[in-house]
Amino acid sequence: MKRNVRIALWLFAYFIMVFGPLFLLVLAPRPPQREFWRDFSVGLGFAALTLLGLQFVPTGRIPALSTLFPLDTLYRFHHRISVLAWILALAHPVILFVNNPYTLRLLDIFSAPWRARAALVAVVAMTFLVVSSVWRRKLAIVYEPWRGSHAVAAILATVLAFYHMLKVNYYSASPFQRIFWIGLALVWAAFQVYVRLIKPWLLTRHPYVLAELIPERGDSVTLSLNPVGHSGMTFRPGQVAWLTIGQSPFGIREHPFSMTSSAEHPERLEFTVRSLGDFTSQLGGLAPGERVYVDGAYGTFDATQSDATAYALIAGGIGSAPMMSILRTMADRGDERPVILFYGNWSWDSITFREELDVLEERLNLNVVHVLEMPPEGWDGEVGYVTADVLDRHLPPERNEYIYFICGPLPMLGAVRRALRQLRIPLSRIHSEEYDMA
Repeated sequence: MKRNVRIALWLFAYFIMVFGPLFLLVLAPRPPQREFWRDFSVGLGFAALTLLGLQFVPTGRIPALSTLFPLDTLYRFHHRISVLAWILALAHPVILFVNNPYTLRLLDIFSAPWRARAALVAVVAMTFLVVSSVWRRKLAIVYEPWRGSHAVAAILATVLAFYHMLKVNYYSASPFQRIFWIGLALVWAAFQVYVRLIKPWLLTRHPYVLAELIPERGDSVTLSLNPVGHSGMTFRPGQVAWLTIGQSPFGIREHPFSMTSSAEHPERLEFTVRSLGDFTSQLGGLAPGERVYVDGAYGTFDATQSDATAYALIAGGIGSAPMMSILRTMADRGDERPVILFYGNWSWDSITFREELDVLEERLNLNVVHVLEMPPEGWDGEVGYVTADVLDRHLPPERNEYIYFICGPLPMLGAVRRALRQLRIPLSRIHSEEYDMA
């Protein structure tokens, strides 16, 4: 099935699951209609519940989904829809309170019926989800505790909101409505069973072992993994996998990293990681023999697609990781298509893969353009950031025929996208990978 058709089917299924309850509210047999604002509030509540339940889908790393949509797009969608669901969940009772102030008594958890208590706790849980996610870094919340509490709060909010809807039993009383809602809940539950139980169990059957830990420039380290009892993983250069190191894959301590090894050698996976936080700063202390579980490969970041005639790779810092997988794969395949790598770093000594890039320039039709913020004395290369002027100086006249791949910190991605638009590069030829999906 063609990719565009599969994308359309996923979007259609999502549309039906989100708006199906609203269609039933309007079209299905129902009790006598109440005043407009009360029905409008119910509609907002239904929309909030369906959006909340379906939030398990974008972040579940479903292979059929994550190979169609870029990972950063899925996570950005998840973030924004979560905020929308929270706003709708808040609007649902607020409209009821304004329309009928007598309903404010439902906020008294000591005297309110259980359906109202469940709704109140669900809204509190959703508020925690949004606040702790949007302001996680400003609040200095450590990733692992946040991720665990995030999962618990999401399930709690969904279950309690669903219980509230069923106990109110006004627009969900008909058999057809009940069947639809129960079927929808089973879909949500199925995604949770897959993510929490089936996928970790599958990972235990395909473990890896840390074979070597290779120090790199730029306060980085390469983890080289060998498969245990299986032939390894097939992946496309530029894709991402989630690593669980030294723990059970049923836990929550997993982190996403781009493969840096060649896709021509699935029997030995490599991930190059820069020390940027609590988890990554501990990787240098690992010892060979450590058991590792690899959940992947995911993402649409693939620069070896057959219809491209030339590539421009733009990386900042450790954003070079997927670019190295692309370049190593091209070298192993004898790919002669022209490639320009724009590589932004702080200093000459902090350039990860610096020596290997010199070798790859000999093996490939590759031109590496280093851009340094703090260049050494006598430096005659590019200085500062990867700007429109830098790109314009090094891209050939036929630049619109290139496929552009960008990877790096969020501020750099935004600046490079604006620079490419300034150079009139078509959006359809620009692909990006963000290092801020959590």
